[in-house]
Amino acid sequence: MMRKKIILLVVCLGTILGGCSTDDEPNFHFTALRIASAELPESFELNQTYQIFVDYNLPNGCSAFEGFEVTQEDTTTRTVVAIGSVRTDIEPCTTEIIEGQAFFNFVVIYNQPYTFRFLQGENSEGEPEYLEVVVPVN
Repeated sequence: MMRKKIILLVVCLGTILGGCSTDDEPNFHFTALRIASAELPESFELNQTYQIFVDYNLPNGCSAFEGFEVTQEDTTTRTVVAIGSVRTDIEPCTTEIIEGQAFFNFVVIYNQPYTFRFLQGENSEGEPEYLEVVVPVN
């Protein structure tokens, strides 16, 4: 009786663990999304938190918004990239560009003007293009 329970337990564990394969190819990859526009206040107040709203474009129906990468380039310069995921296991994808909006929270910790650089894509030479907005701090 005990032997049957152990065999059953081993078979169940083998089935559960064997069903998870790590050899599968990933079915998505990450990509930078085009930022169409951004909503920022005319000025910031020191030590306040602001919601920065960003309009982005999904390139097709296989893409989804994942979040933002905000990089500090120097004391008060921030580069903002909208990050998307693209499913590679869906065929065919709709080719319609889908507009979306999201926000990130930003805390003002310096009393100098902030420069935001929102990635809009690349020019014909493959160089990144940015929407640049400067916001003074009162």
